Amino acid sequence: MMTRGCLVLALAACGAPSPAPQAPAPAAASAPAAGAPAAHRHHHDDSLAGVVDQPAPPWQVAQWFNSPPLQLDELRGKVVLVRWFMDPSCPFCSGTAPTLRALHERYADKGLAVIGMYHHKAETPLDPVEVEGWIKHFGYRFPVAIDKDWTTLRRWWLDGHDRSYTSASFLIDKAGVVRRVHLGGLIAPEGDDINAIRADVERLLAE
Repeated sequence: MMTRGCLVLALAACGAPSPAPQAPAPAAASAPAAGAPAAHRHHHDDSLAGVVDQPAPPWQVAQWFNSPPLQLDELRGKVVLVRWFMDPSCPFCSGTAPTLRALHERYADKGLAVIGMYHHKAETPLDPVEVEGWIKHFGYRFPVAIDKDWTTLRRWWLDGHDRSYTSASFLIDKAGVVRRVHLGGLIAPEGDDINAIRADVERLLAE
């Protein structure tokens, strides 16, 4: 069983941007663990200006799993959901895994492409063999890529902003335009977040 102290550390690790391996550390402090007093919470900038209703930039990623290398423009004509995640020590990533699996299983045949983007936060060196093991642990059968040094995450989400989370999700329409962003953290299998995402997926598939 995870102790309270370990859980707090895990929540903090899944939260705000922390230094990516082999990349400069952002100036912003990490987000507080869930439940921290409001007076001590850091103010974050989660503005969607310049993100929603804009074309998603091409991704620049390294190794792929469950798929040959993919480019975003190869997925034109499909609705695309891109989610950043880390290893199973992140409870938000573990808690969101069943949701991503369900979306893939329910909508893949109807034209939804779920794409996982692994971004490495651990102090240990990035090991693709470990990443492959975590993909199997989460039960992901959809394409997953390693976003080495957070290159695409920075371009799509972090650069110029102090975001609350790095585990953001982007819903992209058939023309390659970002139509919804989930700011990060948990997407539970049931609740308002997934209901809204499912509704948007179905609407975009019908367009």
